[in-house]
Amino acid sequence: MRKIIVCLKQAVDVSQLKVDSTTRQLLIASAPRKMSDFDKNALEEAIKIKEKLGDTEICTMTVSSEDAKAVLREALAMGADRAYLVSDPGLKDVDTSGTAYVLAEATKKIGECSLILCGETSLDSFSGLVGPRLAELLNLPQMTSARKITVEGDTVTVERTLEEAVETMKAKMPALVSITREINQPRIPSLMMIMKASKKEIVAWTASDLNLQKDKIASKIELVEVLAPKTERKKIKITGENPQEIADKLAKALIQEGIIGR
Repeated sequence: MRKIIVCLKQAVDVSQLKVDSTTRQLLIASAPRKMSDFDKNALEEAIKIKEKLGDTEICTMTVSSEDAKAVLREALAMGADRAYLVSDPGLKDVDTSGTAYVLAEATKKIGECSLILCGETSLDSFSGLVGPRLAELLNLPQMTSARKITVEGDTVTVERTLEEAVETMKAKMPALVSITREINQPRIPSLMMIMKASKKEIVAWTASDLNLQKDKIASKIELVEVLAPKTERKKIKITGENPQEIADKLAKALIQEGIIGR
């Protein structure tokens, strides 16, 4: 049986992220979480491969210091067969290197797989490093930024867009592929699928279950500060006798500020 592993991240919902107006600091702790959109595209692509080829098992896994079962329940409702959660307080400040290491160890524990799919990047940090790092740790061929993926026999073919060309790549499986947002439109689970997913098992592992080495999950990156951009309004009010005069004054003001060219 073909096995596809899809790596998921419980990311901050940036569309609902709030900012402290005084300090300009992002209020991340109180922000809602959701499955990273790019990872949802990766999961959808795995399901489409299964629907086309059959005889395929889809395993999803995520790494978090928090309770990320809601993300895995959503994945099961969409069509995943198994879900694995690596959760441990020691993973709170894990960086991309540590995350890739944990995912690599979890992959080894799950067993041999044909394909690993990841989102091209995560919705919150946007580093795009976990997939390539994971492929390196598992010594797998990697193909990034896939906008189309085809599996035939033991070969995976990927199409990706470069700045001035479209590139086609092939690799023998097992392999790792990172997925772009343009590849598909993720499905919305039906009520029946959601109810079935609520009864499926989520396998939970801790750092000790995977025999993780503390030095490898320790963050190598020091995050000094993250601030929202400073915005100051000039509060200029443009008035005129008629719409044409107001439009002319507005155009001149925008040109003067350098917002638009002459």
